[in-house]
Amino acid sequence: MSVTDRILTALTTVIRMNDKVEEMAGLMKEQQRHIDDLKGRVIRLETVLELALNRSSAPMTRLPDGDQAQSPDGIG
Repeated sequence: MSVTDRILTALTTVIRMNDKVEEMAGLMKEQQRHIDDLKGRVIRLETVLELALNRSSAPMTRLPDGDQAQSPDGIG
């Protein structure tokens, strides 16, 4: 194999590798966008869950005993 053949083979390999690197960079950008989208969705779900848990753990407000309505028959 001559020096010229080796140089051409090396250049061809570098060009192919460059194409693959550019393709991988595009895929990484796409995956990062997808990850950011999922991250936002998880944050929203956590917020809803936290609000729901806080609402369910809040004590129910009850009327004091003296203010409760009496039944129509006058018993208790």
